[in-house]
Amino acid sequence: MASLLRLRSLSFFLAMVAVVVGTATAGGYYAPVFRATPWKQAYATFYGDETASETMGGACGYGNLFNSGYGTDTAALSTVLFNNGYGCGQCFQLRCVNSQWCYKGSPITTVTATNLCPPNWSQDSNNGGWCNPPRTHFDMAKPAFMKIAQWKGGIVPVMFRRVTCVRKGGIRFSFQGNGYWLLVYVMNVGGGGDVANMWVKGSKTGWISMSHNWGASYQAFATLGGQALSFKLTSYTSHETIIAYNVAPANWQVGMTYSASVNFH
Repeated sequence: MASLLRLRSLSFFLAMVAVVVGTATAGGYYAPVFRATPWKQAYATFYGDETASETMGGACGYGNLFNSGYGTDTAALSTVLFNNGYGCGQCFQLRCVNSQWCYKGSPITTVTATNLCPPNWSQDSNNGGWCNPPRTHFDMAKPAFMKIAQWKGGIVPVMFRRVTCVRKGGIRFSFQGNGYWLLVYVMNVGGGGDVANMWVKGSKTGWISMSHNWGASYQAFATLGGQALSFKLTSYTSHETIIAYNVAPANWQVGMTYSASVNFH
């Protein structure tokens, strides 16, 4: 009887560990799942016009945000949040608070970080230098800003929190570089939305560590032409690691974007 009780206790403990750690991956291992963070205070402004044309080609390297799936629900982050590019792809919920320009009911909108709001050291941090460190600030695409406040308000106090990035399909890899240098922009990242480390594997090589270039791009100085390419990625936030096998065929080309069948949770 005592042995049976111990066995049941062990089974219950293992089940609880599985719940705490996360959900099961295809490989049978339990991976962490990103959780929303507590609400914090910040400020928000906007840039560009209603078309959001000025938000295209931001510092994260996503290029045309309509083609890459991010649309106009985007924001440029102050230096603190941008975190040397590791903040690229992260998703935030924002709502305007304590301002006459807030919409009634303080509606919530969700944006993806696609750009850097650089410091403006010629302006005081509380008067124009809104993105100067150590300020936490969101410079939103105008259509996104207009979902939480009247645009004529200019700058409004907000509450924000990190949330899970819900993406359709797998992670996308946009290739640049040449025969000896592969530069990859990582897009459509789910879960925490971010990437901490990345590796590439050719059909004739082992895993090659890629270094962080800038924004959402990673690079490998290696000759990988004529090989099918696989990628291994670790999330910056959840530390979850996934492998996308045979993402690009052996005849892959620079300038093309290739999609995986896997994504972060």
